[in-house]
Amino acid sequence: MSNFLVQQFEISSNSMENSFQVGDRALVNKTAYWFNPVSRGDVVVFDGQDSFSSEPKDYVKRVIGVSGDRVRCCDSEGRVTVNGTALDEASYLYPGDSPSELEFDIEVPQGKLWLMGDHRSQSADSRSHLGNPGGGFVSEAKLKGQVVAIMWPPSRLQWLSR
Repeated sequence: MSNFLVQQFEISSNSMENSFQVGDRALVNKTAYWFNPVSRGDVVVFDGQDSFSSEPKDYVKRVIGVSGDRVRCCDSEGRVTVNGTALDEASYLYPGDSPSELEFDIEVPQGKLWLMGDHRSQSADSRSHLGNPGGGFVSEAKLKGQVVAIMWPPSRLQWLSR
């Protein structure tokens, strides 16, 4: 498999459960954003240097907000909202987790993303880095690609939909 077009990425933390389990091997489409914009809901792999870590390190998270979005938590029903619309996160939010224990109200700068894990109580994501340089935002330039499938183990083989 060419690392130019696609690449395998091993899930090493529980921050994206139940969508991904520790040890899953995800297939990452490295060309996904050559001609198409990043979309809310995409699961992406990115280099967290200068946003999530001080050195190069790959992470997998879900895109919650893109450039220009206002992302807030939480509304009166405890949901994350994007541009005033509550997200329906039932299909991926870890059972028993709330959308966020931390309240926030941010606007995503141009060329940046707001990323969160699906297992919110176990995810050090954009919320965890609000006070750091960069404010928890991840540059679109740091994206390595979009996760499109779980390739291993065979019992978890599946294509992901947007």
